[in-house]
Amino acid sequence: QKSKTMAKRLTVKTVALPIECRNGERGFAEQHMNPTFWLERWQKNEIGFHAKDVQPALEKHWAELRVPKGARVLVPLCGKSLDMVWLADAGYNIVGAELSELAVDAFFSERGLVPVVRNVDGFTVKLSGPYELWCGDFFALKREHVNAAAVYDRAALVAMPPEMQPKYAGKLAELMPFQSQTLLISLDYNTSEMQGPPFAIPRLTVQTLFEDGFNVTLLEARDGMTKSEHLAKRGVTRLEEAAYVLRRRP
Repeated sequence: QKSKTMAKRLTVKTVALPIECRNGERGFAEQHMNPTFWLERWQKNEIGFHAKDVQPALEKHWAELRVPKGARVLVPLCGKSLDMVWLADAGYNIVGAELSELAVDAFFSERGLVPVVRNVDGFTVKLSGPYELWCGDFFALKREHVNAAAVYDRAALVAMPPEMQPKYAGKLAELMPFQSQTLLISLDYNTSEMQGPPFAIPRLTVQTLFEDGFNVTLLEARDGMTKSEHLAKRGVTRLEEAAYVLRRRP
């Protein structure tokens, strides 16, 4: 009976997802819709969101997607993530999308790589070995730019305030072909304890965001506090880290 109730709940549609901020400060969330906010974070090296280790859910669950070796994997809002190195070492070609050219340059520099630079449709594209990183507005990407068979998202959706999350889900559906798969990592916590980013995205919200274009399957939900000292310092006392596979459907 409980599972039937949950199934009914997951079919509920939400037209607009509200922004929740402390003291009703709507402007706090809205500032994260401004690209300048993220560019300044990189310029000031305020990058507590940059993980110094490979995401455990990537190591644990990527094989379950059965993405063919050599395929192109899109990593939205990639920063200088070590997860890209893990994917490349596993035999994949990486298509990263990042607003900050500083982050992209840091990624190549830290690998000792000197990329070839191209300009494509307003993007600065930097390439070296298995890495093809696009500097610019993620929402301006086209499917022919990406040409990817899979997506890995640890940092993109959680960086979006609720007003932008439906737009992001729609863009992912636009970019990805039928039967492509996405490994999505999301977070959930008590929003009275902290303002995003990263933004809290409950399981029902993930289902609501993606159900029109994807089959959504929860792979795992675990306690994420052990490796989230920076969030604990911001007042978070409970953190759920959930991994999903999104399978693109017609």
